[in-house]
Amino acid sequence: MILFPAIDLKDGQCVRLKLGDMEQATVFADDPAAQARTFQAQGFEYLHLVDLNGAFAGTSVNGDAVEAILDAVSIPVQLGGGIRDLDAIAGWLDKGIARVILGTLAVRDPELVRRACREFPGRVAVGIDAKGGHVAVEGWAESSTLSVLDLASKFEDAGVAAIIYTDIDRDGILAGLNITSTLELAAATSIPVIASGGLASMEDINRLTQEDCAVLEGAISGRALYDGRIDPALALQTLKGAAHA
Repeated sequence: MILFPAIDLKDGQCVRLKLGDMEQATVFADDPAAQARTFQAQGFEYLHLVDLNGAFAGTSVNGDAVEAILDAVSIPVQLGGGIRDLDAIAGWLDKGIARVILGTLAVRDPELVRRACREFPGRVAVGIDAKGGHVAVEGWAESSTLSVLDLASKFEDAGVAAIIYTDIDRDGILAGLNITSTLELAAATSIPVIASGGLASMEDINRLTQEDCAVLEGAISGRALYDGRIDPALALQTLKGAAHA
C-alpha cells in the first residue's frame, strides 16, 4: 500500500483546492521543490503531482515547478494535468516522470490512451475523477455522461498501469475516503486502483489496513498531510506494518 503525498500546483505554488474549485485554493507552500524534498525526507516513496492550471488550460503551465521537483528528489513522481497528446506524454517521461496520468484524454480519445500504453508500457495511468457517479473532465469543470465503471472498462486490456480514482465531492474537505465506491471500482477491474479525495485522518489510514483494502495499490493524501492531521511517520509505519502482517 503506497501513500502518495499530493503536490497540486497552481501558479507555481503548492495548493489544495476545495471540491475542485480553483477559486477556493489554499496555499500551503511557495516552493514546490522544497516541499517535495520534505516529503522524501519524511520517508514517502512516491510523489503525486497535478498541474491544476494545466488541467484547465489543456497544456502544461507549471512545467518549471515540475522540473524543479524532479531535480530535487530521487523517488518516482507521477504527474497529471493538461497532458493531452503523445508528444506531451513522451516529453514528460523523457524528463524523468515515472508515469503520466491521463484524465480528460481518457474520455475524449481512449484510443490514444491505448496507444500510449503500448508505446510506454507501465508508465501510463488513467485518472478517473467522479462527481455524483459520473466522470468529470477539463479540470473537473465539465461532467460527462460516462459512469466510473464504464470508463474503467474501456481500458481493461490496454495495459494501464493504475487508475487514480478521485471522488470530487470529498476532495479537499477532509470528509474521509469513499471506500465503498473505490472498492466497487477495484472489484470491477483488474487494473490497480489508487484512492484519492477526502483522506482526512489516521482513521482513514487505519481503514486502509483492513483486509478488503488489500486490493488497492495505494491512496493519495493532500490537505491532511499539510495541516498536520496525519503524522507522516505514523501513517507510513501503520501501512507498512499492515503489509507485513
